[in-house]
Amino acid sequence: MPKIGTQFTIENQSVAHHIFNVMRVKTGDELRLVFDDAQLGLAEVVNSDNQTVKLIDKVEDYTELPVNVTLAVGFPKGDKLDFIVEKSTELGASSIWSAPFHWSVAKWDSKKLTKKQEKLEKIALGAAEQSQRLLVPTVKLFEKLSDLTEKFTDFDHVLIAYEESAKSGEHFTFIQTLEKLKSNQNILVLFGPEGGISQEEIESFEKLGAIKIGLGPRIMRAETAPLYVLSAVSAYLELQKNS
Repeated sequence: MPKIGTQFTIENQSVAHHIFNVMRVKTGDELRLVFDDAQLGLAEVVNSDNQTVKLIDKVEDYTELPVNVTLAVGFPKGDKLDFIVEKSTELGASSIWSAPFHWSVAKWDSKKLTKKQEKLEKIALGAAEQSQRLLVPTVKLFEKLSDLTEKFTDFDHVLIAYEESAKSGEHFTFIQTLEKLKSNQNILVLFGPEGGISQEEIESFEKLGAIKIGLGPRIMRAETAPLYVLSAVSAYLELQKNS
């Protein structure tokens, strides 16, 4: 963030277009701007014609989760990943990843992956703006599941949302993990596609240090479980601990 009183031009053309052409902001109007360092500032429009603004104050309004939650989802069918990215962004995810699991029906080649990722990045940006996030989640689509599992070592906790754990009544591990979380830790949560996660994949994940968790007595759809996890993290770390 620049110093208070600094004048500057909004360089991102798509953002500038939205502010000055779509919203029709005029000279003298005030804007809330999010900077690359995830800080929020209040700015006044100095000249709407050349899109120049002046920073007039720093806003203390932190809207990010106290931990970094990455969701990794097996390629789902249709446009379900669009929905997952949009709603997970609104709920505070740091990153949304997806990869081909054994039981994924969707099959995307590298060309389709590139186009799909570009679309999802736009969805994440729009959802971040709507929910007044300070960060736009990173969206990453992997060609191979092994490319995803190589990232396990980057995380403090790797969890597997496993349907069989829920069926067997396991409900302590997720809570125990939440109790152990510290600010700014990195958490990866794995979710299967519509067909679930195969036993072979479970064993592979566990060998790499991942832990199975149940998400309550009800079996959720592939697009619902990630939202449940983010809501639980928010309720435990933001609502309960601040009450």
